[in-house]
Amino acid sequence: MWYFTQVGVFRLTPRGMGSDGVMPGIDVRRDVVQTSPMRVVLPDGDAPAVEEAVRRNVDTRIDPGLCSGCGECVLVCPSRTLSMLDGVAAVTGTESLGCGHCVAVCPSGAITVESIDPGMARLATIDPLSLDRAAPGALVRLMQDRRSCRRFRPDPVDRRVLEDLVRIATLAPSGTNSQAWTFTVLPTRDAVMKLGNAVGGFFRNLNRMAEKPHLRLLSRLFGGDALGRYRREYYESVKEGLREYDEEGRDRLFHGATAAILIGSGPGASCPAEDALLAADHVLLACEAMGLGTCLIGFAIEAFRHAPQIKDVVGVPRRERVYAVIALGHPAESWCRPAGRRRVEPRWVE
Repeated sequence: MWYFTQVGVFRLTPRGMGSDGVMPGIDVRRDVVQTSPMRVVLPDGDAPAVEEAVRRNVDTRIDPGLCSGCGECVLVCPSRTLSMLDGVAAVTGTESLGCGHCVAVCPSGAITVESIDPGMARLATIDPLSLDRAAPGALVRLMQDRRSCRRFRPDPVDRRVLEDLVRIATLAPSGTNSQAWTFTVLPTRDAVMKLGNAVGGFFRNLNRMAEKPHLRLLSRLFGGDALGRYRREYYESVKEGLREYDEEGRDRLFHGATAAILIGSGPGASCPAEDALLAADHVLLACEAMGLGTCLIGFAIEAFRHAPQIKDVVGVPRRERVYAVIALGHPAESWCRPAGRRRVEPRWVE
């Protein structure tokens, strides 16, 4: 059934999706990085129970023979999982975020968290330990230099680089350390175009609907004029983009990118959109540092949101929601200098 929505396009399936209680993890050993499920038992439709189940799973281990008794791990633990007993740190709490703060702060390496995979910090194409921490100026310049790329060379992106980008993405902050994000990698131009054709088909249908006056009238009466706004703001540019693809083979959606990374979230995250977008920003900056170009594809997000069957095309489970689609590849354009941004006036409250 079609629903007229307030966000400008149409939903193709009935509203509401159930949860099967699967928390996705990451499996970077496969040719295409996919999700590997971690089963959590929870009441039907009770997503917060997933979060609580994850938080209560205390898998912190302390070797008392290595513990120096400094107490730093106790001070940094956000869940109060650790305490000092007889001069050494001990696990005394019943809840844990599994954040790894204790592992990072321990000077003697006495602490491990079983749910944390140390291999996720090891990259195939970069050795972080061989570099000094980024100076603030270098980091800001990296941010200034990053721009959306809309012209890519046909060279493929090394799969090891794509795997590293997923690992780098998981270094982003995550609300309550849920880490319920999911990553789907499209490592070839053919895989990218499989998604591109599905998204293009969605907008072809939407343009046909926008051409019908009676549907625009219904939208104005019952849907906040969503279809009318789409007709006024996007119809012509989408129509031209589809024509250029059909007649000239020009890709106005993914811009010739030879790879893409889709970042989403499964059930259980406390703030799934924020988590996914922070992970996406890590990917964007890492690509800039690696000399790769990137572009966030908002049209694909809209298609995923309103036509869930498109997820089937790229193997994304229906229960997941995609929040970022990053086209990436070797850029066919370069920039001479930072261009600056629009002036902003912050609000100061004292």
